[in-house]
Parts: sequence; C-alpha cells; structure tokens
Amino acid sequence: MTQVTYLLAIDQGTTSTRAMVFNHKGEVVSVAQKPFAQHFPEAGWVEHDPEDIWRDTVSMCRDALFQKRLNAKQIAAIGITNQRETTVVWNRETGKEVYRAIVWQDRRTADFCKELKTKGLEPAVHDKTGLLLDPYFSATKVHWILENVPGARQLADEGKLAFGTIDCFLLWHLTGGKVHATDATNASRTMLFNIHTQQWDKELLQWFKVPASMLPEVKDSSADYGHTVPDLFGTSIAIAAIAGDQQAATVGQACFAPGMMKSTYGTGAFMMLNTGTTAVSSKNRLLTTVAYRLNGEVTYAVEGGVFIAGAVVQWLRDKMKIINKSAESEVLAKSVEDTMGVYFVPAFTGLGAPFWDPHATGMITGLTRNSERAHIVRAALEAVGYCTRDLLSAMYADGTQKLSSLRVDGGMVANNWMCQFLADILQVDVERPVVAETTALGAAYLAGLQVGVFDSLDQLSNLWQCQQRFAVKMQPTQQQKLYSGWEQAVKRVLTHG
Repeated sequence: MTQVTYLLAIDQGTTSTRAMVFNHKGEVVSVAQKPFAQHFPEAGWVEHDPEDIWRDTVSMCRDALFQKRLNAKQIAAIGITNQRETTVVWNRETGKEVYRAIVWQDRRTADFCKELKTKGLEPAVHDKTGLLLDPYFSATKVHWILENVPGARQLADEGKLAFGTIDCFLLWHLTGGKVHATDATNASRTMLFNIHTQQWDKELLQWFKVPASMLPEVKDSSADYGHTVPDLFGTSIAIAAIAGDQQAATVGQACFAPGMMKSTYGTGAFMMLNTGTTAVSSKNRLLTTVAYRLNGEVTYAVEGGVFIAGAVVQWLRDKMKIINKSAESEVLAKSVEDTMGVYFVPAFTGLGAPFWDPHATGMITGLTRNSERAHIVRAALEAVGYCTRDLLSAMYADGTQKLSSLRVDGGMVANNWMCQFLADILQVDVERPVVAETTALGAAYLAGLQVGVFDSLDQLSNLWQCQQRFAVKMQPTQQQKLYSGWEQAVKRVLTHG
C-alpha cells in the first residue's frame, strides 16, 4: 500500500488562526480554525496579542492532526502563511514581545509618514521597495515601538531585540528560538527591504532608525526553515516554506505566468498581477512586490490592496447587529433589486490603493426614509466589488492587458451573489476554485516543492480546478452608471487636509 504524504499549512490571518492538512493532490484533509481577539486601544489603532496567536497556532495544528488521527511522522513538511506587515518585536533572551503586535490596518504612524514625505523621501523609498510611504507597512511600526516602549530603544541598540512579521515570530517559537528568518515576500512588505538587490537596505534602516541586529535572515519562499521542537507535536516536522498571505494565494491559484491575476477576499481584498522577472513600477499608485522567490529567482507582482472587505460584514454582524451570521448578508442582498441609491464606503482604517488616504473614514451615503437594512447590507457587499474595480482600473491605466477571467478566493467568495456582482462590475468572468482557501493551499504547495512532494510549478498548475465560473450578465451602461455613483461617494470620503 502506498504511503500517503501529507502537508500541514499554518494560515495565520488577521482575525483567525487556521491549520489545514492537504494530501499530495492538493485536496483538503482536515481544517481547524479559531478566531482571536482584536484590540483597538485608540481610534485608528489595531493590535493583536502575539501570545494568543502562538497558543492558537499550536492548538489548531494539533486539532487538524487529531481530526484524522494523523501523527506528526505522516507530515512531510509545514508551510507557513501569514497576515503581512503586522509587526512584532520580542526579546531574544525570553522570547516575549515588548509590545503587542501592531496590525497592518493600524494607522498610528500616519503623521510620521507625512513627516517623511515632507522630507522628500517617498520617491527613494518607492524606488527601493516598490511601496509608498504609508502606515500599512512594517517599518514605521517598528520605529514607533522603539520610540514609544520604555527601554526598547536601548535593548535594540544592545542587540537584544528581534523584529519580525508574524511568520517570523511563529518560526522562532516553532524552532525553539533556533531560527530567526523570513521569506522574500514578507521582507518585501516591511519597507526595509530592497526588492531589486534582495537585501535589507542600509539607507532605509537609517531613515527608520531600525538596528540591523533586529532583522531576520531572508530566504526563498520554499527553503529549509529548520524543524519544530519535538515536544510540540510528538516529533520534529520540517518547516519548508513561508509566504505572505496574498503571495501564498497567488501560488495556490497557480498564477505562475506573467499576466495571470488573482483577487483574494478575506479581512481585506487584494489583487495581484504576476509580472514575471520584471519589477514593474506602477504609475497609478499600485505596489510592486515580490510574488515568490524560488531557487534564488524572484518573480514580481503588481498589487492593489483594499483594507476592508470581509471586515465590513464582520462589522455589520458584531458591531451594528444588523445581521446575526455572515451568510445572512447574501440572503439580504438578494432580497432587494438594488440599493435604492445607497453607497457604503468602508474606509474604517483609511483608504488603500489607489487612493492611499490614511485619514479617510467610513461613510454611508444616499440614505432616505425608504432605506432598509437590506439596502445597507447590499451596499456593503457592492462596495467590495467597487473597490476591486478601482484596483482593476488602475492596473488597466498602467497598461495591463484586458482580463479574460479573474481567479478569486478567500472566505467571502462563498457568497455567490457577491461573485456575480464582481463579474458584473468588473465586466470580467470570475472563476472560483474548488479549494477557495488558496492561501493555505499555496503554503502547502511551497512546502511540498521544497521536500519533493511536488516536482514543479507545472504540476501545481495542473492541480488547479475551477469549481464555478460567474459570467458577466450586466450591461456595460448599467455597470458604468453604478460605478459613477461609487466614484461620487468616494470623492466625499477623501480628505484633502
């Protein structure tokens, strides 16, 4: 009897931690998932407790194995994928963080970014990193911790502190503090890494006042990241891959050829276009980033990010109590013919690409006495489509070829109504894969490549399967009318101070 080889993916997201086991065909074997607390100590601040994340990671991995009575010896390797940009600084001696993790959505460093812009640094930062000066990225978060946490600057100068994104923090603990490393995709989101030289940049470190001693080693997305300590899962397991969540989803969607594009709908929404070995610089305020690095060769991408996507449904459910379950949003959206002119701009944590306004706040416009909760819920879902259209418009303005289809994934794409609206508002057919959680799948694929479960990217391409295709149904005139209303709503939200 042939021994089945399994791969374990750790998918550490913004609102939950998930572990998934896949077989050698990329099929889901088991899933364990747990949400964790979000902390909002001040307006615009978003934090996570790294200890919560570490504890949940271990317990979810154990649960995913236990569900199918698997033991650690049956796992060929672990792949890690993570919420990107979220920043942790911890003590090398104790392994304890000096401050909570500052989340990618956090806006506390907006004024510092503005200060750096007035010094004229943004063009140089963009040239080196492909990023724009925005609180979204890790560099200003590290700077804030070192400047505001008592004793942190001194400890950092003494070489006693380590910095990392969430993958790096988990890797450190999984290996018992033996490995301090990250991959090129996560490094490319810190605003401290030169995506052209593939090195930490001394000038950037100087501008953000981050000591080089804090930084992890940067490896390929598929690489030897050491082994888990035996007492975690009963025996050591090889850790063979790391990739930021959007890059992992790009791999999971098998977008390996230049010109292929995917869009992921989780807490936020992120569209990524493979540009091959060329780092294409956007003229429309999109980001240039590392899609993946394999065998030392970098594949680049152009990316547009929307900060709030699935989070708007969560807000409707948890904060406003307009719905009881996320699935209700689809039922309510279908219950009305349109929004009756209501537009919802969910700029809860500023506006991302292509506007980059960290001071923008959310707004619902067009309310009348006839507006019902169904109109507001539908407007919230439509907003995700409009935001995606903003990104696609920017990509087209950059000279991207017109898409024939768009591969989508993430928790929100379980909503058929939203997938159809996406196709209509983008005027592009939308393809939903059999495995919608392609972030975890991509991490498993990358780990499998490293340990020989998979031979090549071509093999991974052949594993991709479309579960449902949503063809365009809306007439272009109607699409343009709806989108024009959205553009007017966004104009009202954008701040000009």
